[in-house]
Amino acid sequence: MDTENSTREAEAPAEADIVATTAPAAQPEPIQGQDIDIADDSDSEDSLTFSNGVIEKIVAIAMRDVPGVVGMKGSWLNRVQDAFGASDTTKGVSVEVTPESAVKVNVSVLIEYGAYAPQVFEDVKKAIVKQVTGMTGLEVAGVNLRIEDVLTPEEYKRSVEAEKDAEEAAPPADAVDAKSPAVAERGGKA
Repeated sequence: MDTENSTREAEAPAEADIVATTAPAAQPEPIQGQDIDIADDSDSEDSLTFSNGVIEKIVAIAMRDVPGVVGMKGSWLNRVQDAFGASDTTKGVSVEVTPESAVKVNVSVLIEYGAYAPQVFEDVKKAIVKQVTGMTGLEVAGVNLRIEDVLTPEEYKRSVEAEKDAEEAAPPADAVDAKSPAVAERGGKA
């Protein structure tokens, strides 16, 4: 990041970023989705900013190590992105900023058949708090877990393989059809 951009971000942080430092007592409450800016003291020009995507990625990676969680379930937007070949490591995760400058996390997961859902929930909460707080210093105000499906490990493996096969079979989005008029005019050369 260059110095000019750092200065601009400190003056007017992007709407989808979270700014974290320590807060003076009286600050205006941020609106959901705004940056969190908590300064060490009112004279400080320093700030630390996190994109919401960074927090989402920390959470998604933390889910990989939670016993009983076999995968993540994305939203309709993730499915659209997948259809266009975009890989989204944060699918199934969204974050919100609370008025108290903390983070509220929403997670949609697939759990392993036989897993005790209340224990999975407790393990998910512990993993999220440990990683988000440990890596960013931000407080986690709450965790909402939605269990989208229950799968055997074999079912999950088959679904992942089927998704990969579908991705490999689909032509690249930027591929030019050799039979298109523009290619035909050039003698079949793309």
